[in-house]
Amino acid sequence: VQLQASGGGLVQAGGSLRLSCVASRMIFSVFTTYEMGWYRQPPGKPRELVATITSDRVAHYADSVTGRFTISRDNSRKTVKLQMNGLKPEDTGVYYCAAVGRSNTYWGQGTLVTVSS
Repeated sequence: VQLQASGGGLVQAGGSLRLSCVASRMIFSVFTTYEMGWYRQPPGKPRELVATITSDRVAHYADSVTGRFTISRDNSRKTVKLQMNGLKPEDTGVYYCAAVGRSNTYWGQGTLVTVSS
């Protein structure tokens, strides 16, 4: 399984970014069995949950991003996206896509998001 994340970059506070992740080499029927998520690791801090979404599109968000971020998935394209609006400097970090299954979790390579004040 390979998770390819993209869309990170440098943005000013208040701006927006959209992250994308595609689960290449994962067939459709398997993709639908995984909960997909975005996690981030701020500088000098441990990795933390940002948002997750089940196969039937039930989403869960960290309190810090609720109302600003939106997670979505397209099962037919095996993709998950994270729309980030109203970005704050504290949103800075490396964002990781994850596929969480019953017995294993796959991680993408991470994409850097930097929010300047």
